[in-house]
Amino acid sequence: MMSKSQNKNLHKAKKGKNDEFYTQLSDIERELKHYKNHFKDKVVYCNCDDPRVSNFFHYFSYNFEKLGLKKLITTCYKNQSADLFSSNDKESAIYLEYNGDKNGNNVPDIEEIGIHHLQGDGDFRSKESIELLKQADIVVTNPPFSLFREYVAQLIEYDKKFIIVGHQNAITYKEIFSLIKENKIWLGFGFKGGAAHFINEHYEDYATATDRKEGMIRVSGVVWLTNLDIKKRHEDLILYKSYNEDEYPFYDNYDAINVNKTKDIPIDYEGLMGVPITFIDKYNPEQFEIVTLGIGEDNFTPSKKYEKFRNPITKEFISDKRDYLLYVRDENGKYLTSEGYRINKVYARVLIKNKRL
Repeated sequence: MMSKSQNKNLHKAKKGKNDEFYTQLSDIERELKHYKNHFKDKVVYCNCDDPRVSNFFHYFSYNFEKLGLKKLITTCYKNQSADLFSSNDKESAIYLEYNGDKNGNNVPDIEEIGIHHLQGDGDFRSKESIELLKQADIVVTNPPFSLFREYVAQLIEYDKKFIIVGHQNAITYKEIFSLIKENKIWLGFGFKGGAAHFINEHYEDYATATDRKEGMIRVSGVVWLTNLDIKKRHEDLILYKSYNEDEYPFYDNYDAINVNKTKDIPIDYEGLMGVPITFIDKYNPEQFEIVTLGIGEDNFTPSKKYEKFRNPITKEFISDKRDYLLYVRDENGKYLTSEGYRINKVYARVLIKNKRL
């Protein structure tokens, strides 16, 4: 789980809308090596990428011929790096087009990169950016965390293939969860150790001494999301434990058992199971069915119409927000968390069913 300090850091970024966390080249290379067969003859669009610091632009421009790309397009919001190409108009938004190496030196030289000024600010929602999006076959970038719902909705609206960076908390957004349930998007191979170091000069780094990297901040729970078919999503999760009543208690308010860890999913249980959201990283739609999402305490949203809470499973309006959760109690009547601590808190659960039983 994300630490309180790291979570506070992300919320701070959302509040300030200054949440451009630039991705390391090594992380990009580690993930995109699994998608090479998807890029041949394709137009790749990186629409949240300042070319001064964008390692996505670096990766695709230097591997243009190797991947067999047709075109690379890059835009960013209110480009601050125009001085990379010109001493004027630092605040004007631009977009770059690269059509491959022309002089044979296998380097994307400045004179080979088409630099075009935009009339607007380069926001991915602007008319100009949407026209560029329409040209694209695959979108690859690290979009702003604060606009993640809106960003994904746009990609779905325009029926684009994509590989993007997000946070695992986004899985609990109703819009994103619905897409995962419907097998329209899924998790990629992931960041090493489930965490990433980002270039961001505005926020304090909360990494430990062993994880610290100069000039970067460390964020746990970062994931890749995609709708490109990959080998990983067809691999079975190996199950080895058998069901027993003592280890897998039923929820007080729903006919499903609680499973604290993905690796402990019982091999022989036919009914519904509530598993951590980290299960999505191991989800194979041929092995499991995702039924719904059980909401944790941090996800309460009061109904404006009734000023009460709606149970996400039964859809009924209720006055006691405790009924809004999936929860179990210990022998003393205290509520248990996913780790078994006796406090009144329950984390989000994905309700699943084994399709092979």
